[in-house]
Parts: sequence; structure tokens; C-alpha cells
Amino acid sequence: MDVDTGIDDALALVYVLSRPEVHLQAITCTAGNVGARQVALNNLALLELCGRQGVEVAVGAEVPLEIPLVTTEETHGPQGIGYAELPAPAAGISPRHAVDVWVDEVRAHPGDITGLVTGPLTNFALALRREPELPRLLKGLVIMGGSFYYQGNTTPTAEWNTSVDPHAAKEVFAAYRGLPEDKLPLVCALETTERIEMLPEHLRRLGEAAGAGPELVLPDQPEGLRSASTSPLVACLSDAIRFYMEFHRLYDQGYVAHMHDAFAACAAVGRTPFTARLATVDVETASPLLIGTTVADFRGLWGLPPNARIVASNDPEQCFGELISSVGALARRITSAGAPATG
Repeated sequence: MDVDTGIDDALALVYVLSRPEVHLQAITCTAGNVGARQVALNNLALLELCGRQGVEVAVGAEVPLEIPLVTTEETHGPQGIGYAELPAPAAGISPRHAVDVWVDEVRAHPGDITGLVTGPLTNFALALRREPELPRLLKGLVIMGGSFYYQGNTTPTAEWNTSVDPHAAKEVFAAYRGLPEDKLPLVCALETTERIEMLPEHLRRLGEAAGAGPELVLPDQPEGLRSASTSPLVACLSDAIRFYMEFHRLYDQGYVAHMHDAFAACAAVGRTPFTARLATVDVETASPLLIGTTVADFRGLWGLPPNARIVASNDPEQCFGELISSVGALARRITSAGAPATG
């Protein structure tokens, strides 16, 4: 996983940790929602909350390839996880650079690793510069990013992850041009990830699935109200997601939270249905008006081979059912094991 944790990245990570059949090889961190080192601390703390030891967490790019870094604490909170507070992690950040982790692990396990990138593509672009065969050595790649003929969430045409580092995204898509269809990245863009709209009802169900009773995060409650859940994992996620819901409401989107990265995680694990369309994707990097815009040629008008499979449809109800049941089961295991509560 390559992440910029981030509230929806946090749910994506917890979901991956909840799946017993998934081996998480490493987590690499890039700057995006918050700075890269804060991302790493968030990931280490979440790993410890979930009772997982020995997963390497490495810091990578702390700035985009060519443009200044912009972070989004107003969306995700000063530490990236909303109102949630976690103890300082006992484990340390890996001495390896994220690019070394990408290249070394994929070379050591050719055809076995699926990459999941839910932040800007900076680390992966740098890894491609080091090892151009990365697309062929990976089993697959899932990217949360882009918006295709759909309103952006950062500029009128650009999605957040791509807008943070459009040059990296452009390099990544160029590297996949001409590869076999089964090697092309699966792209989870805004037109389908914004359908994964978490509501208070979903949090209520999560509390029940965790055996902690209904978790009530409601629009008429005071802003910043902290969870009293007996489940430390539910409390952490609830405090994070409340912040995210308040942000969406502030921008007239309702008391909801778009769980972009959680859908990408479910798709990467293969436990949510979707359809995808082949396309040739490019990214605008020169125009001040359109920088970060992702463009998809679905009809071959450019005369170039496809370089992506773009998710065209998904099933939000099934996806939330999967998230709630799996994360709820993990929360039960944590509580029964007596994991430390959040701070």
C-alpha cells in the first residue's frame, strides 16, 4: 500500500488488515493529505491499534516531482485522521526509502504483489524511474485517482491525488502504455468512488458489527463530539469520520463522507463487484487552468494503445456491507484481545 493517510486511507488500511487472506507486505508513505512523516506515524499507530506487528512502514517522497506541495488539513484534520487521537507508536519508521521498498520487494516477489496506491503517485513514479519493469513485475496495480468527464473535487476538472502531483501521474500512465490488458492498472476515479458515500447509518451498523452497540454520529450533535464506544477501533474510526462528515457538510455535500480509498481497497482485495472500461489515459501538466486533469480516450481517437482499466460501475451497498462486516469482525477481535484504547 502506498498512502497519504488521510481519513479514507485509514479506513482502507484497516479494511486490508481485517482480511485474514491478505498479506500486507509493506506500507509506503507519500505527502498528500498531510506531510509524509505524519502519514507514517498515522500508519504505525493504526497498525498497533489493530494488533499488527512487523509491517514495514517507509517514508518516501516528501514533495511532488515538480510543483510545490499542497496538503489538506482542512479536509482531514491537523494530523490527517480527523478528531481521532492515537498514542505515539512504539515501532519506528523503516530506515529504507519507499522507492527502495517498492523496487526491492517487487523484484524479490515477481508476479506476487498487488500495489494499491491511494495517495499521489509520486513514490510509484520514482520507483518506475529506478525499475522500468515494475509494471510487468507486479501482479497488478490499483490506483485511486482521477476524474474522467466528471467534476473534480480540487479544481473543476482535477481530483485531489492527481492534482497534488500531476507529473507523477503522467509518468505512471505513460509507463503502462502498450502492456497486456491484465497488467494495466485498475483506476478508481471520482465518478465511482464518490458513490461510496458513508452515512451515519453505516457507522451505526459498524458499532453493532463490532459488538459495541450502535455508533451514533448524527448531524444534530455538536461538532467535534468524541466517541464513547467500548471498541477502540470503532472509536478511532468514528472520531475520524465525524470530522470528514462535518467537512462535507461545510461544502454543501450533506452529512456524508466519500470513502474513495476504501472502495479501492475492496477492489484490490477482490471482494466488491465492479465493471471496468479500457482507455488511454493522459494527464494535463502544462495548462494553469487544467493542470491535474485526467483525460481518457475510450474510443481510440488518439491512435494509442490502452494504458488503464477505469472502473465504470460499482455496488455501494455491497461495498459498505463488506467494509462493515470485515472491519466489525476485526474490531471484535481487538476488543477481545484487550488492545489498548485510543488516547
